[in-house]
Amino acid sequence: MPDIARIQRELTAEGVDGWLLYDFRNRDPIAHAVLGLDFGGFTTRRWFYWIPTKGEPVRLVSAVESKKLDPLPGEKIVYLSWRELHANLKSMLGSAKKVAMQFSPQGNVPYVSIVDGGTIDLIRSFGYDVVTSADLVQTFQAVLDEEAYRSHLDAAERVQRIKDEAFAHIGEEMRARRTITQYDVQQFIVKRFGEEGLTCMNEFPIVGTNEHPADPHFEPTPENARPIRKGDTLLIDLWAKLEKPGAIFYDITWCGFLGKDPPARYIEIFNVVRDGRNAALEFIQSRFAAKKAVFGWEVDDVCRAVVEKAGYGRQFVHRTGHSIGEDVHWSGVNIDNLETRDERQLVPGVCFSIEPGIYLEGEMAARSEINVFITPGGKVDVAGEMQKHLILIDVP
Repeated sequence: MPDIARIQRELTAEGVDGWLLYDFRNRDPIAHAVLGLDFGGFTTRRWFYWIPTKGEPVRLVSAVESKKLDPLPGEKIVYLSWRELHANLKSMLGSAKKVAMQFSPQGNVPYVSIVDGGTIDLIRSFGYDVVTSADLVQTFQAVLDEEAYRSHLDAAERVQRIKDEAFAHIGEEMRARRTITQYDVQQFIVKRFGEEGLTCMNEFPIVGTNEHPADPHFEPTPENARPIRKGDTLLIDLWAKLEKPGAIFYDITWCGFLGKDPPARYIEIFNVVRDGRNAALEFIQSRFAAKKAVFGWEVDDVCRAVVEKAGYGRQFVHRTGHSIGEDVHWSGVNIDNLETRDERQLVPGVCFSIEPGIYLEGEMAARSEINVFITPGGKVDVAGEMQKHLILIDVP
């Protein structure tokens, strides 16, 4: 059951007149999560749920599925025809002016850009100003409570241990002169996830050598598997969460080298991404220490400036970081002023990655990823160890 009073307080703080939640054929998991409804249930007709800033909510449902919103509070209106749907929508919104929906101007926050353009057009045709619900979504879905954050920390301890085991396993196999491939290492990690009560939800870790991780989403498979050899650069990106409802992901990337003498350029690009990561973290810490607001796009700019100054701006091809939650890419603020301009604020309770990368096509790549959580008191926490130097694996 949604906490209507709390939602209305947030609506007041946002300066909007209400939140119009809408779904058709299970398009909007956010609406279901906010309202506490089962996502994925049989839904073939449009429904709307209007939460005004003041007053009682209103349910608008089809005669075909008239009981769809019965678990929710508020008046129920049943429509039969599209004409009745339109008339009742206009009536239930009443004198409102600003209506929040899962919409993002210019698609700047794709995670909340869910309501189709035609439905936005319809609401606007009634004379209402449709505004984004992005900040509301962050508040009600991406702000973690204490139990959720504990699950993140628990996953962090296990994932960090498995990461260490993976690097050690590569060295052990190579010193024993046994062939080990990128895919073998990935499967070793996935097996350890299962043994530790973790899940990656069938989105498997990245293990890449040399030019392979220059594709940021390289996926090792049996078909592209190749032996890991002395002299290889190595990137491992792994993410997992506890296998229980409401658990929060932990997501890190570490880099290593097979041998004692990494190429100078590899050391250089790793140091650049490490320094960019640290600059972003220090910027967030300084802003919170000064009790000043900080926004996703600003942090991206700080990190990206370090990479650009080193001459690798064009090789840093993605945003600096993403929201982390029950999915590894969640619906809160992203650290982004490249792919989009994320103007949402970093607020207490949000969890996100900082992960600059440099990708030299056909050659090598480096990325360093940490997870950051803003505590209710405004402290900037990093779960687990941060990589300072390349891991050097002793191999014959």
